[in-house]
Amino acid sequence: MAFQTRDCCLFLFCLLALQSYHILSIEAATAAKLYIVYLGERKHENPEHVTDSHHDMLTCLLGSKKDALASIVYSYKHGFSGFAAMLTEEQADRLAESPDVTSVHPSRNYELQTTRSWDFLGLQYDHPTQLLEKSNNGEGIIIGMVDTGIWPESKSFDDDGYGPIPSRWKGVCQVGDAFGPSNCSRKIIGARYYNAGIDPAELEKDFLSPRDFNGHGTITASVAAGSIVHGANFHGLAAGVARGGAPRACLAVYKAVWGSGRGTGAGNSATVLAAIDDAIHDGVDVLSLSLVVPSEDSFGALHAVAKGVTVVYAAGNTGPTLHTVANTAPWVITVAASTIDRAFPTSIRLGNNQAFVGQSIFYNSTYGSGKFWPLLYGGRCTPDSLNGTDISGSIVLCFSNYLISTSSILNAGGKGIIYALYTENLLENTQCRGLICVLVDFNVGYHIRVYIATASSPEVAVELTHTVVGQGVLSPKVAWFSARGPALPFPSVLKPDIAAPGVSILAAYRDSYVFRSGTSLACPHVSGVVALLKALHPDWSHAAIKSALVTTASNVNAYGMPIQAESLPRKIADPFDFGGGQIDPNKASDPGLVYDIDPQEYYKFFNCTAGQFSICAQVLEPVYNLNLPAISIPDLIAAKTVRRTVTNVGKADAVYKVSIESPSGVQMTVEPPTLVFDASAKAHSFEVTFMAIHKLQGNYVFGSLTWSDGEGHIVRIPIAVRVVIQESYADVA
Repeated sequence: MAFQTRDCCLFLFCLLALQSYHILSIEAATAAKLYIVYLGERKHENPEHVTDSHHDMLTCLLGSKKDALASIVYSYKHGFSGFAAMLTEEQADRLAESPDVTSVHPSRNYELQTTRSWDFLGLQYDHPTQLLEKSNNGEGIIIGMVDTGIWPESKSFDDDGYGPIPSRWKGVCQVGDAFGPSNCSRKIIGARYYNAGIDPAELEKDFLSPRDFNGHGTITASVAAGSIVHGANFHGLAAGVARGGAPRACLAVYKAVWGSGRGTGAGNSATVLAAIDDAIHDGVDVLSLSLVVPSEDSFGALHAVAKGVTVVYAAGNTGPTLHTVANTAPWVITVAASTIDRAFPTSIRLGNNQAFVGQSIFYNSTYGSGKFWPLLYGGRCTPDSLNGTDISGSIVLCFSNYLISTSSILNAGGKGIIYALYTENLLENTQCRGLICVLVDFNVGYHIRVYIATASSPEVAVELTHTVVGQGVLSPKVAWFSARGPALPFPSVLKPDIAAPGVSILAAYRDSYVFRSGTSLACPHVSGVVALLKALHPDWSHAAIKSALVTTASNVNAYGMPIQAESLPRKIADPFDFGGGQIDPNKASDPGLVYDIDPQEYYKFFNCTAGQFSICAQVLEPVYNLNLPAISIPDLIAAKTVRRTVTNVGKADAVYKVSIESPSGVQMTVEPPTLVFDASAKAHSFEVTFMAIHKLQGNYVFGSLTWSDGEGHIVRIPIAVRVVIQESYADVA
């Protein structure tokens, strides 16, 4: 132990602490809490040695360096000197007696929204402002969830304090296996299930009723409209208050997907269309579908939109490859997934005292937080790469481009895995259940691999995960898995439309709470916000709500830096990653201008023969002329002019001026450049002309068009253009 440079006061403290160490009872040792030990405002010449000095100080108290390593959670060495450690009250009191210690006090918990995303989006429940307060938390709005059903006993669906069911409701409470009339309430006001054409093997695994066996439907419903639940957490992580985006909204449940597979299920066009059809009849205001369905189902959604229902779909989880976005019909809102300002850092310490931080959901204390385990390198950790290596009782370092099956590690008695891989935003992946599983980047993985190669007996200790939240976490970022545009069926429709939180969201699962990631989580975030907007603006159309979300979205983070997208390599996000950008609910409540569409207009552009409206044109118009809050031109050969109309939903007298960001290599002009609104002129049209500066076969390039009134309204739409020599030119070199 390196005490040569310490003063005699610290040495005497160490002796006294060691004398008293053995009189602490076993009961006291198990009653440890997190304390912050403040050592003063010291300037450290060698900050890398500070952690060792903190370990030495705590070793004096605990009598064991291993115990000290396990006890210290953080070592503070930049702003001030100190550390955070798990201590009993007696240990904290003794440490406070040291002449080197300025103060010792318990760490205080900050009460967080466990989904955190709602605080991150500016919808704080404890201090409600703007949209959440003005909409009365979505009270009176009905959200229809087309999913795997619901677990009605979850605290997230408590109807305490709710008023009567909205009088316009026409739905039913369909009873069945483990689901009776009492399972509907003033929160879950209706429930139906649809099992026609479902594989009998899937039905055998499930409840033949609206009850949710899979869990997916309960998760998404709690994110969209979960009631207030205090003390929600996942094994102590992300502890706080759980709720949905519109916590006072009612839920109507339509079970159209079946089976037990996590994140998967069995459904078909018939069940989904039947659910949408019933939802239209029943009187829902919002339909939330965290599903990827065949494109022909989109016409069921169009009928809902024509009846005034706002329809929200997930974009899919097949990113980051281009052309993977699903649910591409222009009459639905398609949602990409983004990260939030919360992380789950997990400390790794090698046998040579090198320390690294990865991310994990490691909460199982039976593994021994901070205990050293043998460390092995397993290559890609396939059966072939392990090649009979004895990994029993060891933690294995794996290099892979993606999360792989852990069965070979578990079956061979491995204690855990350190994954070096590209960011996937899937901490809670099922492959990591039941063992230590820490994700690191390739740079950290390289240093660990070098240590393994050079150490005679490499070993590693992994601390329990803790929660970090706030501006220190770079966010939002578009999640790796989030599907990307352009849309293959309709490249003139820019998809996805918007991004919302969908990574490591805490949500209801049966009688508890779990973390889940996916565009399935992003979709109900938007559904919850839509419910708030509908409560605040009951006269707004579906298209107006979609426009408000897209045109007020942000493409920069809290620091004003461009939002990034996880990819290979990580890049600045573009409209094919997140449409208009990251959702901003409060700004969407007052967008200034909207791009509105009469639902019958869609039939001028799509499959008119299937329509029921008399206005269907004999020749379909170009899709880029549909009045969407985005412009996508996949085939710019000669000059092309696009028409748009904006409607003023703000102050009656307003003047808006245009600013443009032309796509690279494209000349873009807007006429007129100024729009003047008053009580008699509530809507104005304008034309946007695009012309290629260079004649070439190019890739997509991006820009934007923004109307501003100088009084805080900034109405921005994304633009994507591909310059081509001829329309059917293959993009190959």
